[in-house]
Amino acid sequence: MGAFLRRRFLAVIPLVLLTTSLVFSLVLLLPGDPAVALVGLENVTEERLAAIRERMGLNRPLYVQYGLWLARAARGDLGTSLRTGQPVIEALRDRLPVTLGLAIAATAFGLLLGFPLAVGAASKRGGFMGGCASGIAAFGVAVPNFWLGSMLVLALALHLRWLPATGYASPLEAPWDGLRHAILPTLTLGASAVAEITRQLRSALQDTLNTDYVRTARAKGIAERGVIWKHALRNALIPMITVSGLTISRLVGATVVVESIFALPGLGLLNLESVLTRDFPMLQGAVLVMVLIVIAVNLVSDIVYGWVDPRIRLS
Repeated sequence: MGAFLRRRFLAVIPLVLLTTSLVFSLVLLLPGDPAVALVGLENVTEERLAAIRERMGLNRPLYVQYGLWLARAARGDLGTSLRTGQPVIEALRDRLPVTLGLAIAATAFGLLLGFPLAVGAASKRGGFMGGCASGIAAFGVAVPNFWLGSMLVLALALHLRWLPATGYASPLEAPWDGLRHAILPTLTLGASAVAEITRQLRSALQDTLNTDYVRTARAKGIAERGVIWKHALRNALIPMITVSGLTISRLVGATVVVESIFALPGLGLLNLESVLTRDFPMLQGAVLVMVLIVIAVNLVSDIVYGWVDPRIRLS
């Protein structure tokens, strides 16, 4: 297990370096000049732009700029927002719990609903449960988040007035308000998680039910429920570790749309605001944190997968 962990952690190092270089390149890909964004179009002069570029290091070669930025980022210094003047690390610290909480809640919703649907569909093929699972999975894959979120707001918030349409309340400070504000975003983001988990687990469980050891268990007279829960499901759950990790990673990226619809102060909305206002340091920091979250989730998934299945440690 120790050698397996070392290999996984060593493999992450070049991935992180590649990620930081791509995030830093956002400044080159986005239109506009950071110096102009800081000074303002009405106050642009060549002297002021030259002074700003000198102070921000924009007149240096790109590899020097990247090295300095990477060294500061390693110390936790991601610069200062051009729009608000707030340190980037402080803004990220305030908004990170919103995005992580939303992604984890949507994944938990996907597991709670997708797990029984997949088990029921795999154990009774062609029945009512199988049809429901297929329909829900197709709906979750086909329907865009922005359309589903808009319909939920229209039906449950504006028409029935059961839930608030937008806004955020901390579940630690106001648990009831936090729960009410989290329901619609969780349903919107979790629909695709339900679909993915249902499809993957149903497929894995159906393949497991056709194996020789399951047929042997049935031949011994074990009830079908015992065959599924004690024999088939244990092996079918192994791929779900990877699927759950990938689902969380994908949902972190999808929060840009959901947070924009429900006005949630998370990293997704911060990314959108930074693009619109050309706030390059804030955009770099927010994208870097989201990418590092994805890398960390995948690393944890690989470690848990290797712990559950010893064969993975030898690969």
